[in-house]
Amino acid sequence: MMKKRYKHLRLVLGDQLNIKHSWFKHKDDEVLYVLAELKQEQTYVKHHGQKIIAIFTAMEKFANALNKSGYHCLHLNLDETVEFESLPQMLTNLFTQFSITTFEYQRPDEFRLLMQLRDFCTICDIATKEFDTEHFLYTTNEIQKNFEQNKHYTMEFFYRKMRKKFHILMDENNKPLGGKWNFDKSNQNSFKSQDLQNIPAPLIFSNETAEIVKRLQRNNIQYFGQTDHCHWPTDRKESLKLLYFFCNNQLQHFGTFQDAMTNQTAYSWSLYHSRLSFSLNMKMIHPLEVIQKVEDTYLQNPNKISIEQAEGFIRQILGWREFIRAIYWSNIENRNNHNFLNALNALPDFFWTAKTKMNCLSESIKQSLEYAYAHHIQRLMITGNFCLLAGIDPRQVDEWYLGIYADAFEWVQYPNTRGMSQFADGGLVATKPYACGANYVNKMSDYCKNCIYDPKEKLGENACPLNSLYWNFFLQHKNRFEHNPRLKFVYSHINKLSTEETNAITKHAHQLITELNNL
Repeated sequence: MMKKRYKHLRLVLGDQLNIKHSWFKHKDDEVLYVLAELKQEQTYVKHHGQKIIAIFTAMEKFANALNKSGYHCLHLNLDETVEFESLPQMLTNLFTQFSITTFEYQRPDEFRLLMQLRDFCTICDIATKEFDTEHFLYTTNEIQKNFEQNKHYTMEFFYRKMRKKFHILMDENNKPLGGKWNFDKSNQNSFKSQDLQNIPAPLIFSNETAEIVKRLQRNNIQYFGQTDHCHWPTDRKESLKLLYFFCNNQLQHFGTFQDAMTNQTAYSWSLYHSRLSFSLNMKMIHPLEVIQKVEDTYLQNPNKISIEQAEGFIRQILGWREFIRAIYWSNIENRNNHNFLNALNALPDFFWTAKTKMNCLSESIKQSLEYAYAHHIQRLMITGNFCLLAGIDPRQVDEWYLGIYADAFEWVQYPNTRGMSQFADGGLVATKPYACGANYVNKMSDYCKNCIYDPKEKLGENACPLNSLYWNFFLQHKNRFEHNPRLKFVYSHINKLSTEETNAITKHAHQLITELNNL
């Protein structure tokens, strides 16, 4: 039963479910915690239904856990907040309703929310205070001190510093275990037929979906994707269970097959991936506890788990996740200028239906629509690669990635999309565009075996569209990339092509781009 009066209101956003936060070290009957399902958060882009369901479920469970533990927590569902057009409007109402004298919030990880709350606090007639989320290993102060706007930084150097700082996979002499910092070259294997027989069934969770779907429909919230199931962990206990399952059942082959893709098993959507990103990004578990658990599992099982497996996974969290957040916060105010390649084409309709004859895209998009999940190579080298080569407007690519994946929040999605995937930032993240033709897809997956297009052909009706699009992309942007040392091989090949060959490639690619919805 809520009291009528509290002194302090503490706002907990949907991705701030950190029970280890210092806010919860002490109970105070004068503090009201608030979690709210907000219309503004469901409508700034169209989201996958499972993403909304998972977040709403996690928020409700977190609120219930707080109340059960003796905190005062108000959880407002969409039916109760839909009358408020914005977060500030709802907060103003609550301040009056509960006679609040102090408003406190944890620093949002998305720029739009940070600005919204800070702007709101400038006009508040009560005291306000901003707290850190106490989640990330590389602090906001460190980002402000060490990362400059519009400057390229190398993730590998950042990663090595983080390894040293937290003494992860280091020996007694502060040297990297295994004698190397990075084993990425050992982690680029594809599946052979015998490998597919041993892929473990994923650990999944059962979340009620019907009531939330009805709530979305009642309030005219538009969403997409399958909503008859939602397998994401939605509390800390489930998140830890998923972490332990990964360490015991998947880590031993994670590194080896982290880039591989297949559609030949019932577990093609999960493979050896941890799927811990949702739990991490919702802050139900802390990155350091994940990293240390993986490190400990490796150290305790050296005959079962190799350094390549542990290092490949830890690099994604200690290195890439922290690095990409630093890139986001040091460049987000300049985000509207990030279309370096002047890509303006519309996202094809099949990104919302998976109805395309290109089997690699069809399988990856179909999986995304069904599970609100795809692993990093499916995102980067299948859907992202296609958008890059086809010149899709990065704003539309942004919205698709941000909406379709349950683990997608702007701080991690934006620099990955604009930088790593689309090269729209002009090289802040990547030193070259991550582009490929059909050969890479054929090497790293079995998608091409069941495709009507021939991965070895460049031209003609049966040729894989990726091939001519790939060569056309580098022809089109020759002035930008010809002198990039990482693209020497590409341009040495291009420079050997005759005028007739380049004209044929360009003509075929332009025809494909004008007919993207028919591919």
